[in-house]
Amino acid sequence: MTSTARRPGRVAKLPPRERILDAAEELFQREGIRRVGVQAIADRAETTKMAIYRHFETKDALVAEWLRIVAADYQAAFDRAEAEHPGRPREQILALARFIAEGLPAISHRGCPFINSLAELPDRSHPARQVIEKHKAHQTRRLVGMCAEAGLPDPEQTAAMITFVLEGAQVSTQNGSIDQTGDRLMRIVETILDQHRSPAGAPRTTA
Repeated sequence: MTSTARRPGRVAKLPPRERILDAAEELFQREGIRRVGVQAIADRAETTKMAIYRHFETKDALVAEWLRIVAADYQAAFDRAEAEHPGRPREQILALARFIAEGLPAISHRGCPFINSLAELPDRSHPARQVIEKHKAHQTRRLVGMCAEAGLPDPEQTAAMITFVLEGAQVSTQNGSIDQTGDRLMRIVETILDQHRSPAGAPRTTA
């Protein structure tokens, strides 16, 4: 979603549904899902609870839609990496790592929306948690595919290692336990790719 800079003037121009989502994003990120009520979202969006329920049947549905938008932003990063580095899967993977690395400063203030939300949604049947799990599974499949295209001998294991690093960097940034997380993240991912490259360094072929 868009930045909250100069919020009052920008929000006034948004359609009602987008204004509600914008307010929900800001409050959920800042205060957490459970602590924010529908009335607080209505006040922030300069609308009414009734108007919110016209667009979203329940608060859970609003949370799920917000997380779908967040997930779409991450999937767009995969699309950009593939478009900007066609036929170069190693560079695509590094572009994804760079996307995470460049977003770490914002995480240091607010935290990762997926990690924060999972902590508040222990019920795996919750629609918002299902959005997160579906997104993560899809993201893993795409990363495994990139690793396979890069000719890495064990794409699933390499993708798992990269995922651990990407997500670990976000948590470490949020809790302040590691400094220079962005630079360290990039160096570690490069090392993983180099160490798990096939001997010939050529893309793996399929029968």
